[in-house]
Amino acid sequence: MTTGLSDDVPVTPTPVAAAADPAASPVPPRQTARGGGRMDLTSGPITKTLILFALPTLASNILQTLSGSVNSIWVGQFLGEGALAATANANIIMFLMFGAFFGFGMAATVLIGQSMGRGDVDAARRATGGVIGLALIFSVVIAILGWFASDRILRWLETPPEAFALAHDYLRVTFLAVPASMLSVTLMMASRGAGDAVTPLRFMILAVVLDIAFNPVLILGLGPFPRLGIAGSALATAAAGTISLAGMIAWFYAKNHVLRLRGRELAYLYPKWSELRFIIGRGLPMGAQMLVISGAGLVMVGLVNREGLVTAAAYGATLQLWNYIQMPALAVGAAVSSMAAQNIGAGRWDRVASVTNSGIMINLAMTGVLIVLLLLFDRAALALFLGSESPAIDVARNIQLIATWTFLPFGTTIVLISTLRANGSVVPPLVILFLSMFPIRLGIYYFGYPAVGSDILWWSFPLSSLTSLAMAWVIYQRGGWRRTLPQPGS
Repeated sequence: MTTGLSDDVPVTPTPVAAAADPAASPVPPRQTARGGGRMDLTSGPITKTLILFALPTLASNILQTLSGSVNSIWVGQFLGEGALAATANANIIMFLMFGAFFGFGMAATVLIGQSMGRGDVDAARRATGGVIGLALIFSVVIAILGWFASDRILRWLETPPEAFALAHDYLRVTFLAVPASMLSVTLMMASRGAGDAVTPLRFMILAVVLDIAFNPVLILGLGPFPRLGIAGSALATAAAGTISLAGMIAWFYAKNHVLRLRGRELAYLYPKWSELRFIIGRGLPMGAQMLVISGAGLVMVGLVNREGLVTAAAYGATLQLWNYIQMPALAVGAAVSSMAAQNIGAGRWDRVASVTNSGIMINLAMTGVLIVLLLLFDRAALALFLGSESPAIDVARNIQLIATWTFLPFGTTIVLISTLRANGSVVPPLVILFLSMFPIRLGIYYFGYPAVGSDILWWSFPLSSLTSLAMAWVIYQRGGWRRTLPQPGS
């Protein structure tokens, strides 16, 4: 199995678990440009640093999810079910667009993290400029194509006729907002790669507060504002994101953030082929992972729908709760990736294994607490989405009992994969994800359904997660991902 690193630089790997002599792994002198809460991830207590670095990312994820929930409430209450269906159709497209670019941002984050670990601030800024330039080009093209192709896209999705006009208005405005949204996400990812998770949280809070406040104002036309209906909801999100982006850029310069570009550094915004080759080469497999996840989700929804309306409603409510259960794993995984990348860049391989182990323990503790709380209060939680008298509650509780613990092996796998990514090993995670999501999960379903019935749907989650954990553990222990990562231009 390929490691995703290629054979550009055949360097003998340094064992992660080896006890390193600090004198044998000299760290280059660091430039001291800081600002906005940047943490040194290459020294100090690992577990404490990892927790402090992961918490802002976790808070950002929670805020973003809450914002989406509140906006859905505004649209549903003020404009009805057709408008809510319209936003759902448009959001599927946006998820795919951002998912396609997500891998490029992650690849740049690896470059930034390793550059900061080496103390090479200029290389970190080059990577930042390159991915921002790529994001700008990509997002402008998407915005233009999306504006003119909105009708065709919605027809491909077989959008219900009663929601088509609303979805068209919403989607067009949303496409116009893609450049600001994508640049904002890119800056936040780059900032975390440099060890600053606080600045992204600050401006995520700003965006969420503005979005929630602007939605009813622009939907209903309160005060001096015109009544825009569903287009107002999209415009509210666009305006909030643009204001947040402008504020974040101003903050970068006011605080002399380590990644701010000045003078000749502004030329870094024009991406060079050396940076693009690295970012695209590593980014495409990571972006493909988002497509695999989307495809697997659609397949599972189709299988669940075969079981009838009650089961489909139960599964929908369960997914709402699982969105929150998986957040610690995603936040800790992002923190592990940034922290491991900086330590790899600094030559501190002795700390990389400890970062991974601490990430696993933190995730198991946080996720375990959430699972216990959910199972203790599952009826009350499910009633928020289904109503206290819904027959779907008992079905959903059965799903929770069988499958919710899957997030323990899932979270452990996320941490292991995040460590692999920190050194640019991106193909093994894609292979692991594809195998566990499709042949393994679907195989469990098709072979188990005659004997177990619909419950095999829920058993397929933990069983496939355990399989992906086993594969990730083998790659982590025995794979060649510990090679020195070839740098752009080398």
